[in-house]
Formats: sequence, structure tokens, C-alpha cells
Amino acid sequence: MTDAPPHGLEERLRDTRARLEGDIDLWVATSGSPSGVHLVPLSYLWNGTAFLVSTPRTSVTGRNLLADDRVRLSLGPTRDVVLVDGTAEPVDLAGLGPRVGDEFAAKTGFDPRDLDAYQYFLIRPRRIQAWREANELPGRDLMRDGRWLG
Repeated sequence: MTDAPPHGLEERLRDTRARLEGDIDLWVATSGSPSGVHLVPLSYLWNGTAFLVSTPRTSVTGRNLLADDRVRLSLGPTRDVVLVDGTAEPVDLAGLGPRVGDEFAAKTGFDPRDLDAYQYFLIRPRRIQAWREANELPGRDLMRDGRWLG
């Protein structure tokens, strides 16, 4: 526990947006029948409004996202965490566009466009929370119903 005062909304928004832009990897938690709950790290591209990830269609994560669009993402360490609840939609390579595919490959160091088994998913956040310590739990919501607060 730290004695530092909690950060205000504007600072949390700024720090969270910087993390979304700057980080490369996140944790993806999915649930679906019959695969069940699953947690996996994936690389991503943030476009300012949504996350783009790619995983094999036949992986547990891919099957779960195709069966149930609800997803939870986590970025950062446990003492500076960003949690995102969102919905995922599959995006075909043709719908992705070459510029976005190039951006994804450059950011993540991975280009799934040449791999037939891979599926892109666009994840739209519905709720975003961020906190560092217990004293920041009040006011941890930064987005509700897909709209940034503040």
C-alpha cells in the first residue's frame, strides 16, 4: 500500500490512453461453450476506439469469441492495471484493409495475414477501469457504456 494520494480522473484518463497507445500485449479472457473460460496473452493494435487482435479461429480463444462476443482485457501490472470489458466482432482480411494490416504488423511484430488459420477480431470497449492501489478503487471507472467519462 502506498501513501501517495489517488490520481484524479484527468490523470487516469491520460495515463490509460498512453498505455492503450504504447503497450503491445494484453491479456484476453473469454468464455464460450463448450470451450469454457480461457485466458491468453495477445498482441494488439489500438485505433483510438477499439482493439484489433488476431488468433487462430480454431484456438480456444478464437472459438470462444466466435461463440460469445463478450471479452475482458487486462493491461499492465497488478498495481497499475487497466481492465476493459468489451465486445468482439470477427473481421475478415478483406474488410481489414492493407493499411490496418500493415499497422498491426508494424506495432506487434507479427503479421497473421499470411496465415490462413488466423482470424482478426475488433474489440470495442464498453467499460474501462484503471487503478494503482486500493485508494484508487473509488473512481476507477473511466468509461461506461462505451463513453469516456470526464
